[in-house]
Amino acid sequence: MRSLTLSRSFLLRLSLLGIAALFLVAIAISSMSLRTARMDLTADRVYTLTPGTQKIVDGLHKPLTLTLYFSEHATRDLPQLRSYEQRVHEMLREIAVRAHGRIRFRVIDPVPYSDDEDAAESYGLSPATGGSNGERVFFGLVGMGGTGDVPPQAIPFFDPAREAFVEYDIVKLLYELGMPTKPRLGVISTLPVEGNLVIGEPAWTVLRQLDQLADVTTIDPDGLTHIDDAVKVLLLIHPKHLSDDALYAIDQYVLRGGHLVVFVDPDAEMDNSPLVDSHGVVDDHDSDLRRLFEAWGVEYDPTKVVLDRSAALSIELNGSSLAHPAMLGVGPQDLNHEDVVTASLQRVNFSTAGFFELAPDTKARLVPLVQTSDEAEVVSAQRVRDAASDPSTLLDNYAPTHERYVLAARLRDTFHSAFPEREEKGHLSQAAAPGEVVLVGDTDLLSDRLWIDVQPLLGQQQLTPFANNGDFVANIVDNLGGSTALLSIRGRVNSQRPFTKVRALQAAADRKFLVKKRELENELYETQRRLAELQPAKNSPAAATATVEQRREVEQYLQRKLAIGKELRDVQHQLNAEIDALGLRLKFINIVLVPGIVALIGLIYGWRRTRRSRRVV
Repeated sequence: MRSLTLSRSFLLRLSLLGIAALFLVAIAISSMSLRTARMDLTADRVYTLTPGTQKIVDGLHKPLTLTLYFSEHATRDLPQLRSYEQRVHEMLREIAVRAHGRIRFRVIDPVPYSDDEDAAESYGLSPATGGSNGERVFFGLVGMGGTGDVPPQAIPFFDPAREAFVEYDIVKLLYELGMPTKPRLGVISTLPVEGNLVIGEPAWTVLRQLDQLADVTTIDPDGLTHIDDAVKVLLLIHPKHLSDDALYAIDQYVLRGGHLVVFVDPDAEMDNSPLVDSHGVVDDHDSDLRRLFEAWGVEYDPTKVVLDRSAALSIELNGSSLAHPAMLGVGPQDLNHEDVVTASLQRVNFSTAGFFELAPDTKARLVPLVQTSDEAEVVSAQRVRDAASDPSTLLDNYAPTHERYVLAARLRDTFHSAFPEREEKGHLSQAAAPGEVVLVGDTDLLSDRLWIDVQPLLGQQQLTPFANNGDFVANIVDNLGGSTALLSIRGRVNSQRPFTKVRALQAAADRKFLVKKRELENELYETQRRLAELQPAKNSPAAATATVEQRREVEQYLQRKLAIGKELRDVQHQLNAEIDALGLRLKFINIVLVPGIVALIGLIYGWRRTRRSRRVV
């Protein structure tokens, strides 16, 4: 029996040594061959890079350095920002791993009065206030090319409000580092967006702003037969009287994968063409792209203007201020915060804008960027023009349709040609892949008067924006001017996962509370009204002649008033009762039940093993 015992002990030791050796071999192999292996078990794949990100990272040819500046000490009392930093840190690390050595990633804590703090500011990072002991908080990213031939690019501050677009912002920075040349922007316009040098009229501010983002090229629509593929984004502003050749050139540009932004308008107030020309032709200053819109499945009426009394801007007219329902200040509630173009905007101003809808038989998708409220109404453009001297008349007989009208949107589809009869060389009847066109139902939003305040300062013009019109257009161009891989990166879900069960219970409790509260408040109102009738002034003759029954009834109502107040307090206290119960159940499961089950399993396993050992002996 002893020899058998020794033999079992020896085999056990040998087995343990073998397991340890296999473990060390597995660790060595995994460290060499599984460096990039990751497993994302989150419900929304928060830590998995999108295919667009992977394509851009894989396409990097030059070494890059990414430096995350984060004030570790200053944020010790800001748990939400620290949690967001962990999300950004994890994503940057995933990108660096994916790059296989082409990206060097480092993290720096720019402590106050240090060289690191000076470097962060020199790169354009914007510190926030409110850190511990009043310290400034840095939380930004700087990207630099390893060869030094590309100027540094920076994300000044990772705003938690843009968490859904953090991947897009980071990859956009990588794309700009890898592709340092400005994208080429083509502009076809019948409005004087370039100003008039002869009379000293400057270009519109929005165009000067775009000139900083892209290589802007003006394209003459007269004689236009082809649009160069080098044009990354084409702005078509107020298209009027375009020839079929020009429309065909635009049509084929879109089918070849070009990025088009269309600005049409039912009443372009900046259109300086005569209302009636020398030939007696009437020009209502409207614009349309009817043939292409029909081919794309878009419905747009150039004779209709959207009014919205809830978004009406105030204007000064004849020395008085009045609301203009055709001039709209669209706020955050009507901007698409799930789209990178409008996510961070606060207000975009429109004037006499049109709207877009999809044709009933189309397969295209219309993704709204800007919409009206449900207080909007549609009227004829002529009625708006007739009310120019007194816009308040537009509110006469105002009848909202309770629909939200799309003022700007992305149109997505595998587009078909509006010129199927053409037989030119290289003609495309259908796009090879899905594409998108951005539609905007207003051209006046481009003009300075709707978003820029110009004030003279020391002989110069000081431009102060009071709306985000310029940012809106710049974001569109910036977004479309990137690669198709960059366009494919949509907003991600927020990493702050809500307690959905708790929210559901909260909503149900709110509903029950509100119903009960409304019933009790109605009863309380009736009780107080009845008391006011039964309780005349103390010094009045009626007070002296009040009967015993009236006094008793008054006492009953006073008691009921106190009882209603108590019931309201009880309902208020019961509002979170189910949530508190859920919390207790979760605590019991996590603190008592699960550890108890694990301990019980361990005890049973140990007891059975001890019992088996005794049998062997």
